[in-house]
This record gives sequence, C-alpha cells and structure tokens, in this order.
Amino acid sequence: MPKTVKCRRISKGIGEGEALVCHQPIGFNFGVDVPSGVITERHHELEGKSFKDKVLIFPYGKGSTGGSYVVYQVACEGTAPAAIINLNTETIIAVGAIMGRIPVVDHMEENPYNIIDNGDWVKVDAINGTVTITKKGGQ
Repeated sequence: MPKTVKCRRISKGIGEGEALVCHQPIGFNFGVDVPSGVITERHHELEGKSFKDKVLIFPYGKGSTGGSYVVYQVACEGTAPAAIINLNTETIIAVGAIMGRIPVVDHMEENPYNIIDNGDWVKVDAINGTVTITKKGGQ
C-alpha cells in the first residue's frame, strides 16, 4: 500500500522513479560526471552509481556555488535525477534544480531515511507538496 507524506516544495514539478538513498552530502562541483549522471567523488557511498532518472535522496549539497551549474548541466544533458529529496535543501541545490526544472522537496513530515529504501518507487509532487512511497515488492 503506498504511503503519502507531506513536505516543503523547493523546485516545482512532478517526478518519479526508483529511490537512490544516500546518507552523505553530495558535491556536484567536481563530484559528478555530467554525461552519465554518475557520482565520481572518491570514497562517497554512491561512487560509481548513476542517479539518472532516479529519485535521489541525500541530506544536502556541499561545495561551492559552481555546483548549482552542474545540477543545471545534468538537467540539460538528460542525466538528471527524476526528482530530489533533501533533509534540508540549501542554495546550491535549489538554484540548479530550479534552473533545470528538477522537482525538489525537503522537510518531509517523516524522516525519509526511516521510510524510504533503495529500490522503492517514489513519486515527488513538488506542486502539491507530497511524496508517495511504494515499497519494493508493493508492500
């Protein structure tokens, strides 16, 4: 049975896909391969994994403001996540996502790490401020 949770809207839009959950911040500036959407930051828990077409869940972005442009670049390249869920979205992620039209939400009513696992199907509705989770296997 799907579960729907309210959240704060950052960048409008609707996106859905398989969840890719990360407990570490992501530095888009020098930590992402734009043509593939693969995390390249050494020793990052998602190193070597692609976020393309996935709902990317991570606490917040890190690094310099150049990261905003990289978020925008992955959108232009077609390798962006379907949507982003943060614990707390800071300016680097917000600006790039707004420019690239990537749906972003944060401040979910429930901690996403307690209710979303890798492989769950997640729909982010950053127009109405909801996240709907269908557990893998339809549970």
